[in-house]
Amino acid sequence: MSITFDFNGKSVIVTGAAQGIGRAIAVAFAQAGASVAAFDIDEAGMAPLASSGVALTIPVDLADQTLVAKAVEQVVRTAGGVDILVTAAGGVRGQVGGPLEAITPDAWQQLFAANVESALWCAQAVAPHMKERGAGRIVTISSGAGLRPSLTGIQAYSAAKHALVGLTKQLALELGPAGITVNSVAPGFVLSNPNTRRQWDSYTSDQQDRLIASTHTRRLGTPDDIAAAALFLASDEASWISGQIISVDGGRA
Repeated sequence: MSITFDFNGKSVIVTGAAQGIGRAIAVAFAQAGASVAAFDIDEAGMAPLASSGVALTIPVDLADQTLVAKAVEQVVRTAGGVDILVTAAGGVRGQVGGPLEAITPDAWQQLFAANVESALWCAQAVAPHMKERGAGRIVTISSGAGLRPSLTGIQAYSAAKHALVGLTKQLALELGPAGITVNSVAPGFVLSNPNTRRQWDSYTSDQQDRLIASTHTRRLGTPDDIAAAALFLASDEASWISGQIISVDGGRA
């Protein structure tokens, strides 16, 4: 069987599309023929997507339930529905690791809003439209930090990604009878944005070498590596895969 990714006629929402992994996923779906709507709070960062075939860019605070619902309704009016949702918004929001005693409520909540609540409100908004069609795909972008302690040293980031993994599994159970699959891609270390670049540059050369040596494929990941996995999980070929967390990390020693 030859597998090709053809998303002609499909309406796709990708969050966190202004940079890095989210941008790569949005562009990959557009190149595969989908009508793509990109969501991100960074309007200027999404501007280049138009030249890559992305049909619609909507600036939205993804932690705001009401604004997310309005953005999804705009996509439904424009594209006629939503077939696929990929939630790539999240990250560390400029935070760095520190001791437990230094955690503040605002810093903790900021990462849960960015990584968990954003995915929750988007899934909540698209689910009724997918249920009407009796089919749909939801793909969350979690992290290896949702399966083990985080290299960032940021407690809230690891806790939020673990929560996103749990949310993914729970939604898969709930939405499966409606024909909707829900899975997650858990990336390893990917140089995808300024925050990951700063993290990489903060390591000594020995630390960088050890990190690469602990990866079976002996290289860091790229945004395109993660995009390929997201497209597979959204494809017809993945119709009997749900509730799974797919580690895309080059293998870990």
